[in-house]
Amino acid sequence: MPAVTVSDITVLPRVVAEATKRARRVKSVTTAPAGFEGEGFPVRRAFAGVDLLDLDPFIHLDQMGEVEYAPGEPKGTPWHPHRGFETVTYIIDGIFDHKDNHGGGGTTTNGDTQWMTAGAGILHIETPPEHLVVSGGLFHGFQLWVNLPAAKKWSKPAYQDIRASQVGLLASHDGGALLRVIAGELGGHVGPGSTQTPMTMIHATIAPGAELRLPWRSDYNSLVYTLNGRGSVGEERNPVHNGQLAVLETTGNPDGDVLVIRADQSQETRSPQMDVLILGGLPIREQIAWMGPFVMNTKAEVLKAFDDFQKGLLGTVPAEHQSHKPLHRTDKLGADIKKDAVEAAKADDVARAHEARRVLDVHGAPTEMQESE
Repeated sequence: MPAVTVSDITVLPRVVAEATKRARRVKSVTTAPAGFEGEGFPVRRAFAGVDLLDLDPFIHLDQMGEVEYAPGEPKGTPWHPHRGFETVTYIIDGIFDHKDNHGGGGTTTNGDTQWMTAGAGILHIETPPEHLVVSGGLFHGFQLWVNLPAAKKWSKPAYQDIRASQVGLLASHDGGALLRVIAGELGGHVGPGSTQTPMTMIHATIAPGAELRLPWRSDYNSLVYTLNGRGSVGEERNPVHNGQLAVLETTGNPDGDVLVIRADQSQETRSPQMDVLILGGLPIREQIAWMGPFVMNTKAEVLKAFDDFQKGLLGTVPAEHQSHKPLHRTDKLGADIKKDAVEAAKADDVARAHEARRVLDVHGAPTEMQESE
């Protein structure tokens, strides 16, 4: 797991949590189910089964891989739309190309992050480069969806290319953990990602037997997802292992809290250290309506997003990329898309059924309307 590493962690600034601050307790631990997305690459749905109110301002998190592709196997996604939120793609191992219809994009590799604000609407594609398809190789990364408040859902689409060399590097109080601050603030140190929604995103590597204590804003939620290894979260030492998400409770302390994460002394040979993705953000506390690639405030706004996409109002695939599989648009909306898919399947028209559902199924997002107050 290369991401960003250092040869001497002792030279990094240390993050120290005040001893008087209370540690957050664990509210729940869930295990991410495995699945496939796009053109067939394996993922874990890290937020599956967790209430949107506990995730707010986050919506969706996929762990992509870790997988060792044989030549010809690397997969990506087709062109698809988004509206109403931001996608954050963090590549730990491997390489991915991104393009969108607003001119954004680039190549994201070990430790890089692409931050795309879909805003009012965008079309994009994520694929492995041709040389990786030919050679095969290791791939491991994440895609996080960050909600936008109603006032920013119609903002102009934007793209940030965050290089691994820009990531803020810190050490825990005793040097037992390496912290990569991708966005937000931690202990007075600020990451390079510019966020529309106040939040912090950290990738931490914790040595066997080490304890990580992080100062945390009292008004942020807190999520800890274990990428590799075994350990525990909270002073009560709730056990966690790879593929598990811990949701922590707030303490109500206006002066801030502490997050506590420990790595077990004994780790597997394939994962000699514990790696965690730590997320926190300021809850938006607005109604959420979400289906497929659109995250809005009302069901009517989601259906309008589908309608706008079908009318071409979210844009078109740039001419130089027309060689990719064309976007499928249909005269159906919402439940009618699913009905069309079911009817096609009954008629054994597998191709038509697949195409009719593709817009709804992007990134494994819900195909049923999700709503919360």
